[in-house]
Amino acid sequence: MKRSYAPALAAGIGAVAGLRTLTAPAVLAWAAKNELIQLGSSPFAALISAKASERITDFAVSELIADKLPFTPSRLNAAPLASRIVSGAVCGATISGVMKRPLSEGAIFGGLGAIVGALAGYHARKRLSRQMPGLGVAVLEDALAVGGGVLITALAAREGHE
Repeated sequence: MKRSYAPALAAGIGAVAGLRTLTAPAVLAWAAKNELIQLGSSPFAALISAKASERITDFAVSELIADKLPFTPSRLNAAPLASRIVSGAVCGATISGVMKRPLSEGAIFGGLGAIVGALAGYHARKRLSRQMPGLGVAVLEDALAVGGGVLITALAAREGHE
């Protein structure tokens, strides 16, 4: 894989954060813990580290549960959207660091990916909820976020090891 794919992978992990704020950092932390990716000297290494992986994973699982509750605010409200953008930017920069690309590039693409992921996820969920149970749609979105995060991290790890 060519390094020109780094911006796409950063945007992709951002989109994962747009779907589920903590799934993207949890997948990256899990990959770091299992030494699939090397975080190096990135300023984000402390946030998404092997040591932090268990706590991040606990928070991510809590988010997956809370997302199903009727009182959970819309992801497009200011605070949840801002959290998704920050998560996407941090995770995008992390992907760029793994691929030995500029962190700022990854942060920009990750933040933009989070906006796209949040908007697409919101509209897809709204539309699909008319045709199938809301819980089913939410679980499908969870699977897309986790699977997408794992795929993107695996592709970045492959590049980082070459």
